[in-house]
Amino acid sequence: MRIGIGQLNTTVGDLADNRRKIVDAYRALVSQGAQLVVFPELVVCGYPPRDLLFKRRFVSDVAASLAEIAAVVGEVPALIGTVTPNSGEGGRPCHNSAAFCRAGRIVGYAHKCLLPTYDVFDEDRYFEPASEPVVFDWDGRRLGVTICEDIWTHPSVSTRRLYRGVDPVRLLAPRGCDLMVNLSASPWHHGKGHLRQLLVSGAARELGCPVVYCNAVGGNDELIFDGRSIAVDAQGGLTAGFAAFREELRVIDLSSPSAADPSFAQQDMPDVFEALVLGLRDYAHKSGFRRALVALSGGIDSALVAVIAAAAFGAENVTGVSLPSAISSQHSRDDARILAEHLGIRFETIAIAEVVAACDRALAPVFAGRPRDVAEENVQARARGVLMMALSNKFGSLLLTTGNKSEVAVGYCTLYGDMCGGLAVISDVFKTQVYALSRWINDDARRQGRVPPIPQNTIDKAPSAELRPGQVDQDSLPPYDQLDAILEGYVEEGLATRDLVERGFPEAVVRDIVRKVDLNEYKRKQSAPGLRITPLAFGVGRRIPIVQRYVS
Repeated sequence: MRIGIGQLNTTVGDLADNRRKIVDAYRALVSQGAQLVVFPELVVCGYPPRDLLFKRRFVSDVAASLAEIAAVVGEVPALIGTVTPNSGEGGRPCHNSAAFCRAGRIVGYAHKCLLPTYDVFDEDRYFEPASEPVVFDWDGRRLGVTICEDIWTHPSVSTRRLYRGVDPVRLLAPRGCDLMVNLSASPWHHGKGHLRQLLVSGAARELGCPVVYCNAVGGNDELIFDGRSIAVDAQGGLTAGFAAFREELRVIDLSSPSAADPSFAQQDMPDVFEALVLGLRDYAHKSGFRRALVALSGGIDSALVAVIAAAAFGAENVTGVSLPSAISSQHSRDDARILAEHLGIRFETIAIAEVVAACDRALAPVFAGRPRDVAEENVQARARGVLMMALSNKFGSLLLTTGNKSEVAVGYCTLYGDMCGGLAVISDVFKTQVYALSRWINDDARRQGRVPPIPQNTIDKAPSAELRPGQVDQDSLPPYDQLDAILEGYVEEGLATRDLVERGFPEAVVRDIVRKVDLNEYKRKQSAPGLRITPLAFGVGRRIPIVQRYVS
């Protein structure tokens, strides 16, 4: 069997462009000898459509677009992920479906059985589940069809408990499939790829037939889809592995294993870097931005964001801005300038000392008799935010915030100051990961014979917000390796204070960090959306009340 896999990057709601991509891919794969062409989950409308599904004409417009695609499909059939209306008397308004198209028409539909409603997923809000998967007859073969979550029932997956024993793969087993296809839009996070391969291989062994898994690729809002489509034989052995973080069209012969794309099993740091570049590029370009702005402090976070921006937009489309105050160190100014030179991005300097002094004078009568504290410090950050937003407005550039996950978690950031911007690029990257990724970027540049873009002084010096003389982050925070380990346990694993203390962390430090995380929920609710690279990011997947008094 020669299967054409269309690992596509589509845009939510852009029905015309998505249709063009699907049709072009279908024709290309048929010309390469495909006997069946497979596309990702909800490829017609893009994933996730969220509340677009409640717009009065959206589902019917998707149906009309699918009909146009089906009209192009010839004798080589295609499986296409789409939305279909729920024609039943009750339930949610639509189905998450796969359309089996052939000879200019839609032959039939398979609907998704298991609807994820956890983390970033909310499919039970929109879709009515099917009671069982569908098997299509295809030239004497039996083709079982599942959609994404339908194969997430392996014993190693905790979310299987949500489905009360319903297992679509197990329901297919007695029906004698010759091939099972899974249409997927599975968001990436660090370390997820091996789990997907485990699930696909397990499904093949249970069914006793090859399995093809076609995943989406690209960025949509905070979600990043890595592609990495898979084909396995009846014993679960890998027969094809597709590219990571880019589109790929390929015809595979299920009887003859092919070499996996080199990026299919690449290492951690390249994965994180490519994910952030793809997420930023798609967020910007799909929103209509072609230029980016980064406030360059001379620190490690803004340096990393600038490198990612240059890779996503092209250096010629990125402007770095140094905004020194009266207390900014000379080495920070120099590091910002050197970074810009290494990257080849435009560099501007806008001094803020006069702006800050004017604010201080205006506030002096009201602040009289009170000592200087964080209020005055934050005037500097907010002055920078005002100026950067003015540049963004004037030149139509996307302003990128530079706060990392460690800072965002404990509120070590200024609302309406350094939090100003349209996208929080590294808000799901812990500070220790920022350093690891920055070192990898420089090492990779050396391996390729290029000048390392991030100045070594930026990596070596103690991190500081430079909002008061001599300030360093560790004046307010524990060492980042300790902080990040506590945050990972509290935020991502959901551990209680006593659990973290039992792991050996000092109780006073844990209680202080937990208190800061809880107190700063209001800041995060007002922050720019961030790109998700961990199993649990701040954003739609974490819904903690702002006003709450639970102490763990």
